[in-house]
Amino acid sequence: MAEREPILEMKGICKEFPGVAALTNVNFRLFPGEVHALMGENGAGKSTLIKVLTGVYSITRGTVTLEGRTHEVRSPLEAQQAGISTVYQEVNLCPNLSVAENIFIGREPRRLGRIRWKEMNARAKVLLKERLHLDIDVTLPLEHYSVAIQQLVAIARALNVEAKVLILDEPTSSLDQSEVQQLFGIMRKLKGEGLAILFVTHFLDQVYEISDRITILRNGEFVGEYPAAELPRIELVSRMIGKALHLLEEMPKAPASAKSGAETVAEAKGLGRKGAIEPFDLRIGQGEVVGLAGLLGSGRTEVARLFFGADRPDSGKLTFRGKGGGTRGIQSPRQALDNGIAFCPENRKTEGIIDDLTVRENIVLALQAHRGWFRTISRKRQEEIADEYIRKLNINPPNPEHLVKNLSGGNQQKVILARWLLTQPKLLILDEPTRGIDIGAKAEIQKLVLQLAGEGMSVLFVSSELEEVLRVSDRIAVLRDRRVVKEIADQNISQQHVMQAIAGV
Repeated sequence: MAEREPILEMKGICKEFPGVAALTNVNFRLFPGEVHALMGENGAGKSTLIKVLTGVYSITRGTVTLEGRTHEVRSPLEAQQAGISTVYQEVNLCPNLSVAENIFIGREPRRLGRIRWKEMNARAKVLLKERLHLDIDVTLPLEHYSVAIQQLVAIARALNVEAKVLILDEPTSSLDQSEVQQLFGIMRKLKGEGLAILFVTHFLDQVYEISDRITILRNGEFVGEYPAAELPRIELVSRMIGKALHLLEEMPKAPASAKSGAETVAEAKGLGRKGAIEPFDLRIGQGEVVGLAGLLGSGRTEVARLFFGADRPDSGKLTFRGKGGGTRGIQSPRQALDNGIAFCPENRKTEGIIDDLTVRENIVLALQAHRGWFRTISRKRQEEIADEYIRKLNINPPNPEHLVKNLSGGNQQKVILARWLLTQPKLLILDEPTRGIDIGAKAEIQKLVLQLAGEGMSVLFVSSELEEVLRVSDRIAVLRDRRVVKEIADQNISQQHVMQAIAGV
């Protein structure tokens, strides 16, 4: 691509919150008539950069230049007036209003204070047909149409305010393959008209299919800008994760060979959920740690939720050998809990701890729910249980009456683990159990996982930190773009093998 003047340039962008540097000296350029992918793992700074660009956050340091002029965006409205429009993953339109109303909302053609409905509908129809090749009834409520059509209506609204820069934030996350191709066709057309498109996604295949240029962020810092055609997939994954291939080292891991013939505890056959994860097969043996590896958005959490019955599959079958022996299907979290499956969710703040309860109350929560509220655990027994698990997991401060919201992230995670270990599960599902906690707490939790597996507990282990997955897993299922693409075991477990599978090499 011939080098031109960028329509948008961000230089030395820093964004600091109290005690946290979210962005540090980040650079970004966007040219007219290109699709530019912004890549990075969770916490890399992608969302913060977009919020800085669209005026949601102010810049601590750095400059933004739009069409060659220094530009300070103080609000989303100012960004829109300057020609920067954003279409978010969750369509932020009004489903009860018509398609035309959504496109023109706040800018309806009026005469003598009255909306000119006929003119508005006609203009909406022309805009959709000429710019997006979309011929639909614009007088129908938006909710009448699919998510894919709603995305296109959101894009039409952005174009109607004369956007020069279009930001598409995870636009394909809720689309099937044919809908993705429809969206990509529109993106190519708009690119041909000279529109600059910033594309945020976690799907590697889509990045290489549609993007001209790629910028990578890691831990709030600028890694580099690359022409997509000159950046091999394995190099993209390496830069996102932060490990150069020639520096990869073997990590100590649990011996798998002795467990390869272990009794099956849980098995998925053709299990899948449309829009979440393609049908997959996966077996978990007794005392085995099965790791799920993949980039953010690859489908790791979706697999974990299917194993716990939190999401209902629309294909395949999941069988589990419960506490009483014999196999049975799992269709709900209640059934999972009754059969000895425990699930520590990814977001401990919203799905794990109960902020305003004490450590003791949080620990006994799952056991009390399992027993039923008419078989109350006595206060004395609660205290005994809490003291035991505070000691076992080294929870600090060691006060069972401390409010859990006042504990550090690592200690909150230990409280959630204690809650589920108390139910004595046969299968423990851990989704990002060490995210956001210090190295010491991470090491303790990893050690605990290996100890539990040694005692015969099966573990499904999800982590975005590849070294961690390697360290604790007997087998690793690798996911890419919502598909389980490879299973790696025994002597084949290495960062090279896993990263190559993630990249599709």
